[in-house]
Amino acid sequence: MRVSYKWLQEFLDLSDISATELAEKMSRTGIEVDNLIPLGQGLSKIIVGRTLKVVDHPDADHLCVCQVDIGEVEPVQIVCGATNVEANQKVIVALHGARIVGNKKIKRGKIRGEVSNGMICSLEELGYPESVVPKKYAEGIYILPEEAEVGSDVPSLLNLDDEILELDITPNRADALSMRGVAHEVAAIYGKEATFKTPQLPVTQEDVHDYIQVSVDDPEDAPIYHIQIIKDVKVQESPLWLQTKLMHAGMRPVNNIVDITNYILLEYGQPLHAFDYDEIGSKEIRVRRASEGELFTTLDGAERTLDNGNIVITNGSKPIALAGIMGGLDSEITDKTVNVALESALFNPLAIRKTGSKFNLRSEASARFEKGINMATISEAGNYAAQLISELAGGTIMSGTASVETVEAKDVSVTISLDKINQTLGTEITSEEVATIFDQLGFKHTLSNNSFNVSIPPRRWDIALEVDIIEEVARIYGYDHLPATLPIIQTTLGELTPKQKLVRQTRQDMQATGLTQNMSYVLTTPEKSKAYTYEPGEAIRLAWPMSEDRSTLRMNLLASLLENVSYNVARKNANIQFYEIGKVFLPHNQDALPKEVDHLAGILTGNVQLKNWQTDAVAVDFYHVKGILETYFESLGLSKHIKYASTDAIEWMHPGRTAEIYLDDKVIGYLGQVHPSVAKEYDLKETYAFELNLDTLLTVNKKTVTQGLIPRYPGTSRDLAILINETVTHNDIRSVIRAEAGPFLADIHLFDIYQGKGIEAGKKSMAYSLAFLNPTATLVDEDINKALEDVKLALSTQLQAEFR
Repeated sequence: MRVSYKWLQEFLDLSDISATELAEKMSRTGIEVDNLIPLGQGLSKIIVGRTLKVVDHPDADHLCVCQVDIGEVEPVQIVCGATNVEANQKVIVALHGARIVGNKKIKRGKIRGEVSNGMICSLEELGYPESVVPKKYAEGIYILPEEAEVGSDVPSLLNLDDEILELDITPNRADALSMRGVAHEVAAIYGKEATFKTPQLPVTQEDVHDYIQVSVDDPEDAPIYHIQIIKDVKVQESPLWLQTKLMHAGMRPVNNIVDITNYILLEYGQPLHAFDYDEIGSKEIRVRRASEGELFTTLDGAERTLDNGNIVITNGSKPIALAGIMGGLDSEITDKTVNVALESALFNPLAIRKTGSKFNLRSEASARFEKGINMATISEAGNYAAQLISELAGGTIMSGTASVETVEAKDVSVTISLDKINQTLGTEITSEEVATIFDQLGFKHTLSNNSFNVSIPPRRWDIALEVDIIEEVARIYGYDHLPATLPIIQTTLGELTPKQKLVRQTRQDMQATGLTQNMSYVLTTPEKSKAYTYEPGEAIRLAWPMSEDRSTLRMNLLASLLENVSYNVARKNANIQFYEIGKVFLPHNQDALPKEVDHLAGILTGNVQLKNWQTDAVAVDFYHVKGILETYFESLGLSKHIKYASTDAIEWMHPGRTAEIYLDDKVIGYLGQVHPSVAKEYDLKETYAFELNLDTLLTVNKKTVTQGLIPRYPGTSRDLAILINETVTHNDIRSVIRAEAGPFLADIHLFDIYQGKGIEAGKKSMAYSLAFLNPTATLVDEDINKALEDVKLALSTQLQAEFR
């Protein structure tokens, strides 16, 4: 938001406050001033001149020789290359010795043999960016109005003796996206009174309802919608004061009608739109949702395909404007416009944001609709615009307003005690001081039993809670006046909680297996937030997101890991092993706040071992990822509680290379290969991932992992080869062996799997090495043989295994 210091002074007295002081004070009270720009700095000897005679240069095709009256006895001769220079024009003249933008000095000299005693300037040469210069003068010099006095100072005439405060407005302070809003803020900071003019509409006999009728299909789309009719206007250039205000605010002047709507946008923060009434095509305005596939041509000449998410203004049948975004090409204001239909409204902010994002159409108007506007001044803004159109374009205003209004601007009441304010801020502010602050803010209030009942006007729609009131008191009281005190809390032993211990050990184990920690935003897009999650329900969306890409709380970690891997692979970092520990946010019944759950996720792609002179490169595979998790669970003492089961039900994972992770009988996550179609979306080759719920690991009584003594007695091992159906999993076999092998079984190792020649179709050969150890005595063959017989019997009866 660009705020003119001179314009601000129209609302309150700032004679005792410099622009520099104001910028510093505003930054310390909550609205940051990014930059303070002095306009016209370094400009000198630039005056108003009148061209008396303009002739072609005798020795140049694109130059003219001009005789210019500069208010002295004799005119001066200036050579000019502008295509729009003509006789009897008021122009900007930089005299000999003048300084223009960039500290460039203008000197008397000869151009192609003709003396030139200065320069006729364009607005760019005074420091205006090309984007704000009226298109009529974009390729040439600027023509001043006839009332400009010859010889007078141009920087003063163009208000270049002004300073611009560039405000960084956060989403919660959209009330400051207007000159009036900033005036209220400055008045509150300095305890001054801001005064505003009230529109005075002339009385006419004709009724607006004879010209237009308004209807709204869904009041939630447009809770407030007004149309005013102004007849017999003359579309022309705006007066200089209006053009300069718009240009200093970063807007390009167009014509008096459009400029007035932009002026009201800046002053009130209320977007308006002006239609050519005669081109609407009916006496009806209907606000509705667009039909799927409906076509509409906007002011920029682009034909756009609409859908049911877009709100449109129609003439009863076809669209004439994309609500809150852009008007239609057929009903725009042109030089031929005679009658104007002026719209002032309140539109659904979410629909405006979605429409703007869909068509990549973002404007000053849509930004205000998205962040909120002051409902109390919608009608006043429309009336003031109508008054200005009457004054500057000679229009006649029809009596009344064609309206649909289903909401009413009301004050919000908040009750807060003085003790609560002081306790939160650590201050000892008196009730009189707090009352003074409320007076400065323009909040009506009453005090009863040491509690304030505060009435918040509609212009501050960001305030609704106690904490909002406390923040306002702190801002105006002064953050630098708040005492610096340490919080008084009960001391506790410096010990990690069970969750902190788990997170710390998880981090150590993941890094020990070669993974690098990844940290990402908890906010993402609505699509990615729930794309890779088991959980049902809608993701939690922020009420005031900074951008659509960071609008929704995530429900998984995999989406951000995929993005980061894709980013690295695109930059030639092909071998990736990432892990992340972070919170996901799940819907919690009907509660507004989500359930926060800690997850662990990992992702691997490329090679886990690089090629060297001794070994070949080894690509990551399912078993490498499974080994990482097995090592992790072993470290936690959870191995006996964990099992894996293949699944093809996870749509974003490969159906033949994915397993669910069970903690006892509960699914806590998954691991496997990312589905090739998903990997292709991120331009990745074969990629493996896992994600699991860390919180569930805290619910299990873990076996404490300790370092035991070196056994005094030797162990022994036996090999076991079986022929079994190929559908039987290693986990099934392992479970049977562990259950039947007795107390001395120390380890089970699968050392061979074979299918092919010599093996019956549908079968597979699997070979295991079983390690036995008795820590208190030497094992004897009878113990081992008995255990093996029990294992064989169980495998043959339970799994129909054959022994080789």
